[in-house]
Amino acid sequence: MPNVAILVLNYNAGPLLAEAVRSLGSQTHTEKALYILDSASTDGSFQAVQREFPSHTYLPLAKNRGFASGINVGLAKAFADGAQFAWLFNPDAEADPRTLATLLETAQKHPETGLFSPIIADPEGRIWYAGGRIRFWRMRTEHHQKLSSKESFETAFMTGCALLISRTLWERIGGLDERFFLYYEDADYSLRAIRAGFSLRVVPAARVLHREQSEQSPQKVYFLVLSGLLFFQKYAETRLQKTFFRARVTIRRMKNRLDLALRRPRASWVARAYGDFFQHADVRDLPHLR
Repeated sequence: MPNVAILVLNYNAGPLLAEAVRSLGSQTHTEKALYILDSASTDGSFQAVQREFPSHTYLPLAKNRGFASGINVGLAKAFADGAQFAWLFNPDAEADPRTLATLLETAQKHPETGLFSPIIADPEGRIWYAGGRIRFWRMRTEHHQKLSSKESFETAFMTGCALLISRTLWERIGGLDERFFLYYEDADYSLRAIRAGFSLRVVPAARVLHREQSEQSPQKVYFLVLSGLLFFQKYAETRLQKTFFRARVTIRRMKNRLDLALRRPRASWVARAYGDFFQHADVRDLPHLR
């Protein structure tokens, strides 16, 4: 079976990080190596995992560089070390013991596929991700939350929660787009993979639990809006798409002004995202992202 590098990027995940690493160490696939990266966490979670699991590879980053940038450090290291696959894994997730082996069995049957994902469920057992799509005219990505097949199937959008990347794909299209500090980097990677001739495949027999630690964070709203604007601007390629993008964003900003006037929750974070998007040619220049 191919060598696999498992990449976990931590940022203040607390005790969930140890649970994630423990589940990854219990994977039945033996030809694997764990790389735990840390985005300058302040909660001690990175150091605690180092003490508990000293045999893994630890890559501390000098600052929080965002998901795409941090993962790219791990991808470069993993493939330089000879890995044939890299498995991105969220620190607030846990995998069934045979998840990785099942993904790799599917990968061997489908060499034309560049990205693979398990079914991902929430703590109540409800499906959180079973494939997805990108809805350009609504400017959003969507997770399918009903299982359509017991066999592996192709989809149009992969989440980065537990994403298996083939070395062949990485060598063809490179790493994640670092303009996306958080969110939509997976949608971008999905489209780039498809445009390079690869398919994306969901594997129902492989299962992961995701606790979605960021669900209630107001910063999540900020980055979803900011990264969504970056993504749909990037892929508004025709004149019609560009006109639609400008009109849709104008309407959304008008609604946001109304939400601000009504003092609705998180409206200020949405307004900040719009302001940062329009005031900076490259959002990586934003002071709080540098």
